[in-house]
Amino acid sequence: MSQHQQGTSEHWDQVITPKRGLFQTLHLRRVWDYRDLVALFIKRDLTATYAQTLLGPLWFFLQPIFTTIIFTFIFGNLAGLGNDGIPKPLFYMSGIVLWNYFAEVLMKTSDTFVANRHIFSKVYFPRLVIPISLTISHLMKLGIQLLLLFGLMIFYLVKGEITLSWTIVLFPLLIIPVAFLGLGCGLIVTALTTKYRDLKYLVNFGIELLRYASPVIFPLSTVAGKMKWALLANPMSAVIETFRHVCFHTGQFEWLYLAYSVVSSFLILLLGAVVFSFIEKDFIDTV
Repeated sequence: MSQHQQGTSEHWDQVITPKRGLFQTLHLRRVWDYRDLVALFIKRDLTATYAQTLLGPLWFFLQPIFTTIIFTFIFGNLAGLGNDGIPKPLFYMSGIVLWNYFAEVLMKTSDTFVANRHIFSKVYFPRLVIPISLTISHLMKLGIQLLLLFGLMIFYLVKGEITLSWTIVLFPLLIIPVAFLGLGCGLIVTALTTKYRDLKYLVNFGIELLRYASPVIFPLSTVAGKMKWALLANPMSAVIETFRHVCFHTGQFEWLYLAYSVVSSFLILLLGAVVFSFIEKDFIDTV
């Protein structure tokens, strides 16, 4: 080696070092470096979902509208379930839009490894990019459905059937634990489906059943005793009740319930990210 070569300092684009901490294991820094790819996947998800459909983005509105009509007729009129004094359509739609976001993030994320195996086997990038992009793209869909909900609020506000308070501005904070919970559960499921493909069908069935055992169709004020605590074990219960409380000042709001939902959602997300990171190393051999 010449003296000139010896005197020249070496420069490396990337240095591989042992993983010493949780954040290194999860590749969070790399996910941030690939933020442009996250944006591309978000655009892909939004355009591909309704690219060859008859009504296109109108499905964003039609799904909650039809579900609200059915729930109002069956649970509100026929079953006579309570609604905490809120107009029935408004009561059901306020629960439906949040639950739909949670359910769709969970289901789409739970298919990450299987649905994208052709990409993962050819190109390297942090695998968390795809679940994160799915969560954000469905957040935009949630925003559209919330516009529908706010339109319904204005309708009943003009009729004098509800009153709104400034606390309604706090509702965006409640979307964070919903996103964390859906993403975390989805990461756990997609890690397990690399070996057990039929698990996603069980999860899909379970989500639909869990919807009917949550405050989506009835308020917690109508439940007492051990059954109430069983319902509160679902982190979505306190979030939905709190959402109705900040919007309409109804529902059973407790800081303890909300704190449980926020902390449990974060822990589930952390667990899901760790399991996902562990499985992604050799999942291509089993998918």
